[in-house]
Amino acid sequence: MAEAHQAVAFQFTVTPDGVDFRLSREALKHVYLSGINSWKKRLIRIKNGILRGVYPGSPTSWLVVVMATVGSSYCKVDISMGLICCIQRCLPEGCGPYRTPQTRALLSMAIFSTGVWMMGIFFFRQTLKMLLSYHGWMFEMHGQTSHFTKVWAFCVRLLSSRRPMLYSFQTSLPKLPVPSVPATIHRYLESVRPLLDDEEYYRMETLAKEFQDKTAPRLQKYLVLKSWWATNYVSDWWEEYVYLRSRAPLVVNSNYYVMDFVLIKNTDIQAARLGNIVHAMIMYRRKLDREEIKPVMALGIVPMCSYQMERMFNTTRIPGKETDLLQHLSDSRHVAVYHKGRFFKVWLYEGSHLLKPCDLEMQFQRILDDPSPPQPGEEKLAALTAGGRVEWAQARQAFFSCGKNKTALDAIERAAFFVALDEESPHYDPEDEASLSLYGKALLHGNCYNRWFDKSFTIIAFKNGQLGLNTEHAWADAPIIGHLWEFVLGTDTFHLGYTETGHCLGKPNPTLAAPQRLQWDIPEQCQAVIESSYQVATALADDVELYCFQFLPFGKGLIKKCRTSPDAFVQIALQLAHFRDRGKFCLTYEASMTRMFREGRTETVRSCTSESTAFVQAMVKGSHVVSLPDQPRCEVTPLPSAHLGVRATLHCSTSAPQKADLQDLFRKASKKHQNMYRLAMTGAGIDRHLFCLYVVSKYLGVSSPFLAEVLSEPWRLSTSQIAQFQIRMFDPEQYPNHLGAGGGFGPVADDGYGVSYMIAGENTIFFHISSKFSSSETNAQRFGNHIRQALLDIADLFQVPKADS
Repeated sequence: MAEAHQAVAFQFTVTPDGVDFRLSREALKHVYLSGINSWKKRLIRIKNGILRGVYPGSPTSWLVVVMATVGSSYCKVDISMGLICCIQRCLPEGCGPYRTPQTRALLSMAIFSTGVWMMGIFFFRQTLKMLLSYHGWMFEMHGQTSHFTKVWAFCVRLLSSRRPMLYSFQTSLPKLPVPSVPATIHRYLESVRPLLDDEEYYRMETLAKEFQDKTAPRLQKYLVLKSWWATNYVSDWWEEYVYLRSRAPLVVNSNYYVMDFVLIKNTDIQAARLGNIVHAMIMYRRKLDREEIKPVMALGIVPMCSYQMERMFNTTRIPGKETDLLQHLSDSRHVAVYHKGRFFKVWLYEGSHLLKPCDLEMQFQRILDDPSPPQPGEEKLAALTAGGRVEWAQARQAFFSCGKNKTALDAIERAAFFVALDEESPHYDPEDEASLSLYGKALLHGNCYNRWFDKSFTIIAFKNGQLGLNTEHAWADAPIIGHLWEFVLGTDTFHLGYTETGHCLGKPNPTLAAPQRLQWDIPEQCQAVIESSYQVATALADDVELYCFQFLPFGKGLIKKCRTSPDAFVQIALQLAHFRDRGKFCLTYEASMTRMFREGRTETVRSCTSESTAFVQAMVKGSHVVSLPDQPRCEVTPLPSAHLGVRATLHCSTSAPQKADLQDLFRKASKKHQNMYRLAMTGAGIDRHLFCLYVVSKYLGVSSPFLAEVLSEPWRLSTSQIAQFQIRMFDPEQYPNHLGAGGGFGPVADDGYGVSYMIAGENTIFFHISSKFSSSETNAQRFGNHIRQALLDIADLFQVPKADS
C-alpha cells in the first residue's frame, strides 16, 4: 500500500498558465506514517544496541554507581582514592559548562562513575564468558551433579539474572576452540575402526600418522591464527564451501521441509489459515527486530547463540556462476505469492500498521479468485531456482538484469518470504500410511516450479488449509526455523483463532488495494532455459523415495525407563535397522549443534561406533526379534570387507547371547554415543576440524592424501533429530494432539538414506526416510520397517511395556 500511495501522493500537469500541482492528503498521510514507522525502528535498534552493549549492566545500574559516588563525596569519603581530583584538574577551566567548582566536581564524579561502571561490565562479561566456557556439567550423570557444577550454575544465574534480550549474551559466548590435531586424529581412527578390516585400517592409520607428523602442524598454525582473529573458525567457511559454492540444484540436495500440526485442524479455508499464519510470522519478525524473543537456554541457564536468527526474514540466495550470495535486507513490507502460474506482490502494511489477519485473508482470497492466466514463460519460472546454479546465474544476468523482469524479480527477492498457494490437498490420515509420505513429497519439492527455492523459506498453503515450509539451508539450521514455526503454530491456534465458520476474526477493510500482479517479458531463449531447469529438477524429484510414518508403540516416556537418552536409543536402533537392511555397517552422520559457542552451527556425531556395532552383531547373532505382523525377519552376521563397510551373510545362529549381556552391550553403546554427542557440542568433534584443515591446505596449495580421502568418504546414513518445544507456547500434556510431524530432507548419498526423526512427546515418534529409486540397494519403506522392528526389539530387551501399535 505504501508504494501505491507514494505513486499518487502528488500529481502535476503542465498548462499554458504554468504547472498545476495536485496533492493527495490521504496518500501523504500514509507516506508520513511509513516514514515515522521507519524512524521508530531505527530508534528501537539504537536503544537495543545500547542495552545489549552494556549487558549485564543497565542504565539503572549506572545511575546507582553515580549516586553512590556522589553520596560518598558528600560524606567526605573519597572512594576514588584521588582519581576524581585528578579528573577535575584535567577538565578545562574558564567559561562554559565547567565554570563553577560544583559543576566541575559533579562532572568529574560522573566520569569516574562511568569508568567504574564500564570496568564492572567488562569484568562481569569476561567472568560470564569464562563460566560459559565450562562444559563439565554436560558429562555428569543425571542426578549426580557435583558441588563444583552447582556453584558454577549459581554464578551463571547470578550474572545473567537480569532479563536478557535476544542478543544480550552474544559477546559473552566463548569462541569455538580448535581441537588439537592428535586428539582429532585419534577420534577419527576410532570412528572408522568398526568399518574397516585390519588391512584397510592399517593403511588409514599410516596416512593419518603421516599427516599428523608432516602436514598438519603447518595447517594447524593457520587455523589457530584464524580462531584468534575470527568470531568462529568454522562457520564462514562452512557456509561458503558447503552451501554457497555448491553448484548442485537446491531442490532435494539442500532444502528441507517442515510439517504442520497433523493430528488437529484449525480451519479448512486456505486463505483464512494463511492470513493467520502470515500475520503471526510478521509478529514474530517484529519481536525479532525488537529483540523481545528470549534466548534459547540449555537447562534454563546456558544461552545458545542467536546469530542465525538475524537472516530469517528478508533473505534470498542470489545465484552466481562460481558462488552464490546471501542477500539480506533490514526490512521488507511485502510478500511474494505464487498461484496457478502467476506471481503477486501482497503488501503487509497499510501505512505503519500491520494488516490484520482478516485483511490478509481477503487479499489471499482475491488472488485465489483471480481468473487471469499466466504470462508466457511465467508458469514454470521458479524452476530456475530448482535447477543448476550456474544455469540460473547465467539466465538471471542475461534476462533479468533490466526492465520489467528486473522489477518483478526484485519484488520476489526483496520480499519478507515467499508464499505458495497450492491446488492440492495433502494431509495426514492415520488410517492411510501413505498419506504422510505424499504430504512430505509435496513439501520437499512440489511440482518443481511452485516454490521459490532461493528464499529463506517458502510457506506452502494447500487447498484444505494444511500448511508447511520449504527452507533454504545456507542461512541457518533446522532448529532456527523450528523456533519460528513453534511460535507461529501456537499463535495461530491459541491467540488468533477463527470464527465458527473457519474465517479469521474481525471485519476486513474492502478499500485495500488488490494484490499487484507481477509483470514479465520472458523471451523464448529464457523459456528454453526454464524448461531445461525444470527437466533437471523433475528428474531429481521423481528419483526421491520418501517414506514418512508415525511410530505409535512408545515414545520418549518409555525410552527413559531404559535409563538412556532417547536420541541414543533411536541412533542405536538405526544402526540395527541399517545392518538388517543392507547387511553391513556404514559411515553415519548425525547432526549436533555447537550453538553454545558464538556463531556456532553444527558438528557431526559419527554414530557408528565399535560399541554400537558390537551390540548390533550380538542382537543379530541372538536373533532377538519381537513379533511384528507382516514384517520380514533376517539374521545376518558380519564378514570383513572393503573400505568403509562391513558386509554380511545370512545364516542361522546356534549360540545366542543372554538378555543381560545384550543389555550391557546396549548400555555401553548408549554411553559411548552420549559421550560423542557431548564432545561434538563442546567443540571436540572430528569433522569440522578436518574440514577446516582441508580448506587451509587448499589455500596453501598443500596436498594431503589423508584429508582428500576423509573428505570424500560418503555418508550413506545421514540422520538428524528435529528439535521441538523450544518455546512454551502451550502445555503439551494438556494438548497432546497439538503435534507437528517434524520434517525431512533428501538422501545425501545416491546409494544411502536420509533419516530425520522427531521424538514427539512421551508417546510417539515421527520418522522421515528418504532414498533414491535409482539405487538398487536402498528402499525407504523397507528401511522404515526395519526401524520399527529395531525399536521394538531394543525395547523388549528391557521389558518395556508397549502400547498397541
